[in-house]
This record gives sequence, C-alpha cells and structure tokens, in this order.
Amino acid sequence: MANTTTEAAGAVTEVAGHAAEAGGHAAQSAGMPQLNWETFPNQIFWLVVALVLIYLILSKVALPRIGGILADRQGAITNDIAAAEELKAKAVEAEKAYNQALIDAREEANKIVAEARAEIQKDLDKATAKADAEIAAKTAESAKRIEEIRAGAAKNVEEVARDAAAAIVDTMGVKADAKTVAGAVTARLKG
Repeated sequence: MANTTTEAAGAVTEVAGHAAEAGGHAAQSAGMPQLNWETFPNQIFWLVVALVLIYLILSKVALPRIGGILADRQGAITNDIAAAEELKAKAVEAEKAYNQALIDAREEANKIVAEARAEIQKDLDKATAKADAEIAAKTAESAKRIEEIRAGAAKNVEEVARDAAAAIVDTMGVKADAKTVAGAVTARLKG
C-alpha cells in the first residue's frame, strides 16, 4: 500500500506540475492569440491556403463571369450605337426625302396656281371682250337711238319753229304761205 500511496502522490505531483506548466502557458497566452509567436507558422500556412483558394475561385469562377457580362454589355452597347447611327442615317435620309417632296409639292402648287391664273385670265379676257362687244353694240344702238331722237327732235323743233313762225307771221297780220315760212325756218336752222 505504501507503493500505491507513493504512486498516487507522484501522479498528483505530476498532474500539479502539468497544471503549473499549463498555468504558465495560460499566463503567457493571455493576450491576443494572433500575436502569439508560437502559432505564426500555422497562421501563415492557413493565410496562404485561404489566399490561394480565393485566387482560384476568383480567377476560375467570378472573373470569367464578370468578364463575360462586361463583354456582353460592351457588345450590346456597340450594337445599340450601330443601330442608333443607322437610324440617324435613315432619319437624315427621310428628312432629305421630305424636304425634296415639300419642294416638289410647292413647285406643283405654283404650277397649278399659274395654270389656274392663266385659265382665269383667259376666261376674264373672253368675258371682257364679250362685255366690250356688248357695250360697243349697246353704245352703237344707243348712239343710233340718240341720232334718231336728235333727228326726231330736230324735225319736231323744225315743225314747232314753222308753226311758231306761221303763228307769229299771222299775228303780225301778214299772210305768208306755208312753203315760204318753211324755207325761212330751214334756212335759219342750218345756219
């Protein structure tokens, strides 16, 4: 039994020694574990492994996808720019065609207006000529009627003058024949 007791005491002493050693290490590692010099090689190893894994993941998976997306976007932008330039060229061409059509329409309108003016002028000339002819005919007719009226008036004046002269001669008590009175009145009227 004494052996067992000695062995137990030795075991307790050994455990106490290990505990003291552990306490000493615990006292030493009471700070930040990252700054413990004993774990630096292990930390550096895992840092290198993590960086290599991150590099491999980025270079093999993420960066190709990002590059593909950027290439697709660049292609879409290039296509959109090309389509915009094509549409701009078409718009410029359409504007030129519109302006030419507008010029042609104005020329055609001017031509139609000129033709209409010429036709209206022709009709106006015909109407003016017709009106002038009618006016000339009416003027000639009126002149003829005026001459008839003048002739009738002159005849009437001559008759009235004969009658008046015959009455005056009769009033004076002189007997004159109608032929003498008529000849005297006619001579006086002619001038």
